[in-house]
Amino acid sequence: MLDALDDIAGIVSMVALVVAALALLLALAAMRRSGRGAARAAGLDDDPSMERYVIAQAERLEALTAAVTGLREQAAAADTGLRHAVQHVGLVRFNPFEDTGGKQSFALALLDGGADGIVLSSLHSRTATRVYVKAILAGRSEAALSDEEVAALRDAGLAI
Repeated sequence: MLDALDDIAGIVSMVALVVAALALLLALAAMRRSGRGAARAAGLDDDPSMERYVIAQAERLEALTAAVTGLREQAAAADTGLRHAVQHVGLVRFNPFEDTGGKQSFALALLDGGADGIVLSSLHSRTATRVYVKAILAGRSEAALSDEEVAALRDAGLAI
């Protein structure tokens, strides 16, 4: 009976060895096919050598590096241009005179990224409308500011 068990164990181990060998061959074939697919995707059908593949990848990396450098330069130029664009806006509407209603007068602050800009004020009455502009440099005005103009600058994000 022990001899029969030894014979069965030998047969099972031989079958397992054959199955393992077939699995190894299938795995190698699959790896070879996927390697060809990668080479085909990289445009290396004629020369699938590793050296050619590495050279192609280095060329792609160099092109990508040049593209990223160009994008960085464009972003820097855009940032420089945007510093001078209006970025902060504050608006306050008010009634400067008792004979008018509806808050038709206003103070409008327009500032760039460096807190440079203007405060535009319009005072509306029944008989006339007056418009004033005051320059703002680095967050400060050389001219005296009204309470509404100061409120507009605060509304624009300037700490006064």
